[in-house]
Amino acid sequence: MKSKKIILASQSPRRKQLLEWAEIDFEVIVSDTDERFPGGMDFAETAIYIARQKALAVASKISQPLPILAADTIVICNGKIIGKPVDRADAIRILNELSGNVHEVITGVVILNGIGETSFADSTTVTFHTLDPEQIDFYVDKYKPYDKAGAYAIQEWIGVIGIKSIQGDFYNVMGLPVSRVVKALGNF
Repeated sequence: MKSKKIILASQSPRRKQLLEWAEIDFEVIVSDTDERFPGGMDFAETAIYIARQKALAVASKISQPLPILAADTIVICNGKIIGKPVDRADAIRILNELSGNVHEVITGVVILNGIGETSFADSTTVTFHTLDPEQIDFYVDKYKPYDKAGAYAIQEWIGVIGIKSIQGDFYNVMGLPVSRVVKALGNF
């Protein structure tokens, strides 16, 4: 199925891979973006807000009339946003918090062009088995999940051995609810 070309405003290799799997024609253009957000937003609004900032930053750099797709994924556990780990100790702390616990993964998506915008958030609930300290250390040392919200990638070893269940879109946990994106692009 042939799709119109878009711009992916993300350097995430996972988002790139997912769009390739969906056979979306795209090019990657990124711009440094401040990922801070105003207080008082709910979690879904926060993810959409950050995605919008990414899309607008790229839009300001280009003159092409192509749709721009941006996304931001956040992890929520115990009522708070769990960001990307700053170092090994932080990754271990985060995974210990997720171990044996339920968390929510929300990806905010924004698609814009010079005429309009569409945005949405997708939510997936993930339950981890209780992880042994050795499993956590092994994962952090081998996979170095420092660029991942929640300090893990579901498609890596930790997901294979550590995920008890998910409710929602698996690909959303990878960083992009692809089927919703494809539908949104078709309607845009």
